[in-house]
Amino acid sequence: MVVIRFSRGGSKGRPFFNVVVADSRNRRDGRFIERIGFYNPVNPDGPDGARLQMDRLTYWQERGAQVSDAVAKLVKRTGAAAQA
Repeated sequence: MVVIRFSRGGSKGRPFFNVVVADSRNRRDGRFIERIGFYNPVNPDGPDGARLQMDRLTYWQERGAQVSDAVAKLVKRTGAAAQA
């Protein structure tokens, strides 16, 4: 199964997450198919707090990819910000 989830990066105490499309059998920070965005929880409301390629997200969802709960929250928040 293909999932859209976070892949952790950054250093200790300063996390940074990439939003990736990956096979569910791969490790969280392992191999992925495509990187479709990022999220910076250290500065979530700043200019580079979060960015998602919504067209690629819908592309993968149309092909059966499941979105993780955490990424779904981010999509809801950034989608509302994009419409405002």
